[in-house]
Amino acid sequence: MTILIRRVLPALAFLLTFSLHAQVDRVTGKSFATRSEVLAQHGMVCTSHPLASQVGLEVLKAGGSAVDAAIAANASLGLMEPVSCGIGGDLFAIVYSAKDGQLYGLNASGRSPLGLSYEQMQAELAKLKRATIPSRGLLPISVPGAVDGWFELHGKFGKLPMKEILAPAIRYAQDGFPVTDLIAYYWDIGVQNARADRLRGAFLETYAPGGHAPLCGEIFKNPDLARTYTILAEKGRDAYYRGEIADRIDAFMRANGGWLRKVDFDKHTSTWVTPVSVNYRGYDVFELPPNGQGIAALQMLNILEGFDLHAMGFQSADALHVMIEAKKLAFEDRAKFYADPDFAKVPVKGLLSKDYAAERRKLIRMDRAARRYDAGNPALQQGDTIYLTTADAEGNMVSLIQSNYRGMGSGIVVPELGFGFQDRGEMFVMETNHANVYAPGKRPFHTIIPAFIMKDGRPLMSFGVMGGAMQPQGHVQIVVNMVDFGLGLQEAGDAARWQHEGSTDYNLPTMTTGGWVNFESGIPWAIVGELKRRGHDIRADLGGYGGYQAILWDATNKVYHGASESRKDGSAAGY
Repeated sequence: MTILIRRVLPALAFLLTFSLHAQVDRVTGKSFATRSEVLAQHGMVCTSHPLASQVGLEVLKAGGSAVDAAIAANASLGLMEPVSCGIGGDLFAIVYSAKDGQLYGLNASGRSPLGLSYEQMQAELAKLKRATIPSRGLLPISVPGAVDGWFELHGKFGKLPMKEILAPAIRYAQDGFPVTDLIAYYWDIGVQNARADRLRGAFLETYAPGGHAPLCGEIFKNPDLARTYTILAEKGRDAYYRGEIADRIDAFMRANGGWLRKVDFDKHTSTWVTPVSVNYRGYDVFELPPNGQGIAALQMLNILEGFDLHAMGFQSADALHVMIEAKKLAFEDRAKFYADPDFAKVPVKGLLSKDYAAERRKLIRMDRAARRYDAGNPALQQGDTIYLTTADAEGNMVSLIQSNYRGMGSGIVVPELGFGFQDRGEMFVMETNHANVYAPGKRPFHTIIPAFIMKDGRPLMSFGVMGGAMQPQGHVQIVVNMVDFGLGLQEAGDAARWQHEGSTDYNLPTMTTGGWVNFESGIPWAIVGELKRRGHDIRADLGGYGGYQAILWDATNKVYHGASESRKDGSAAGY
């Protein structure tokens, strides 16, 4: 019956949660918190799957670094949560190195095929009778960067050999594991989409070996992925980008009308970048620069700093209103300026300046939701997804996010490799004067963003929220919940969320109606009604609010606090 409600009557189930919303009674903390924070002295791993968290913890206990644990957990998630991630996708990370007291950023996203020109892309789209790049099939596939990201991180911060790091994921791929509840739900959707699309490759053979998506509790094995991981463990990064894996991908693409070639893999590189930050009420919040969307969260925080959110009240109409309007403002800039900096001049410093935020803030009316904002004019100065975070006994912390993009990505699986390819190229636009216009060898605009907070020059918190355009909105809500409203690490993630949709984007040229706002059931109807009176378009949604993991370092007691929210199947684990 539960599966029936979730799959057949999602809208009704959403409305019922408003009228029948109940919460367990807690002796300590906020009533909406789903669990207590996990506390540990020596190490912490927080992921969206309990077994992946245990794998990361196993690696830490074996003497591995936070990076080793993050790679091991990510490899396990690529097997256990293929609806969200895998080595056919990209990776971004922020690493705090205790040895030198610095943050390091890694952009391990891939680029579009060198052999697919803009004119050829136009011709391909014309065959499909469409103007935008599709989300499924061969056209949206860019070079996967995750594996190179693993080896870049490992080369700089790893301690254990890669064979030992990948061994748990290989074992689970060979022997099997029980599929968890929420992942089974999305897995079934992915399989249904694959049947409808009838794409070439081995998607159904890999992910529906019994003729259907695995059910909750059913044991799933992926021997092809076990072999691929074994090759990586034994032969290293070049096996993927220059060796037998690249050869197999090249042959499949040539035979099936794809555009990726071995030369695209051979030329792939990750990029070490300097994280960018803004100070929000004494806390330095860090994100990675474009081609990702992390600076949208920083722009929102800059705008919000001019409002007394604490005085407005937690989840009050005023506080929610200004947060939603700040999102609209930031996303107009996101649509216009965010792109691969190798192809476009992105005015990062101008976008993040306090003066620019003050100008943008003046556009917000407290009594009315805006139907349209234009992108600003910042000064040009030089200057579906899984999230996991790990920390080790030496004080190193990793904030890592990795994705296939939409659901199970492009729906393309090369036979005998055991993983699907991302569809990140869908986010290119075809308008020739746009910063994010399609070009060969270019990184597309990216949604996945890790985050980190420093306080007084010391590490405080590694965190992230999954889910496309929800991610910067989620980052802001976490920061505001903790800084402005004093919520704890777990409470900040469990608090009811909102998500605004309909901003100007690659598939929506201009926002003219103000978009719409989805609210979780924990936000009172009286507040929602007041926002509707101010002109916000209120709609119903179930399950689109991301998934959160976080680790906070308590320097006074030298204890890690771990959190993993109940919207996903995950857990926090420490020792």
